[in-house]
Amino acid sequence: MLVLPGERVPIARLLAFLEHGERMANACAHSQAALAPDSKTQRFLTTQARQEAMHAAIFRGAIGWLAPRHLGDSPLLPALEEYRRLLTEALERGDWLESILAEQVILEGLGEAILTRIETGLEKRHAPFRRLRLMLLHQEEAHHEFGRRLLERAMADGTTGLEGLRRRTQDYLALTESMVLPLCDLFETIDEDASAWAADVRTFLPSWLTA
Repeated sequence: MLVLPGERVPIARLLAFLEHGERMANACAHSQAALAPDSKTQRFLTTQARQEAMHAAIFRGAIGWLAPRHLGDSPLLPALEEYRRLLTEALERGDWLESILAEQVILEGLGEAILTRIETGLEKRHAPFRRLRLMLLHQEEAHHEFGRRLLERAMADGTTGLEGLRRRTQDYLALTESMVLPLCDLFETIDEDASAWAADVRTFLPSWLTA
C-alpha cells in the first residue's frame, strides 16, 4: 500500500473520527430498535447495530496498523459529543423520527461522504481489502437510504412535517460543520482535495431537507 510516512497519522485520525461515529451509531440503532413501530423496521435496525459494531472494529484495527500510538485520538470529539447529547435526548423522550433524522439521514450521510472520499484516496494508493472497503460503504449507503425513505413516508402520511424536520436539521448540521473544518485540514495533509470533500457533504442529504 502506497502510504507515505507523513500520511499515516492523518489517515489514522480520519479513521478515529469514523470509529467514534460508528460506536455512536451502534448505540443509537440499538435504542431505535426498541422504539421501532414494526418488526421489519426493528430487524433492520438490529442488523444495522451489528454492522456498525463491525465497522468500528475494522476502523480500530486499521488505526492500530497505521499509527498504533494514536489509538483513541480524535480532534473532533467535542462537536461529536454534543451531537451524541442531542441524539440521546431525542431517544430518551421517545422522538424516534428525530433520531432517524440525526442518525440515519445526517450522520450516515456525513459518514458516506467521508468514506467515499477516503475510498478515492485509498484506491489510488493501491490499498488492500477493496471488497471489504466497498462492503462498508454499501452498508452505510443502505442505512442512509433507509432513513431517507422512512422520513419521506412519515411526511406523506402526515406523521411529521417538512418544516419541523428542516428546523431540527439546523441544530445537527451546525455541529457537523464544526466537525468538517478539522477533517478538511486532515484531507489537505494527505494531499487530497479538501474543498471537493467539503462540497460533497451536503450532496448526501435529501434536497427537500436542505432546500
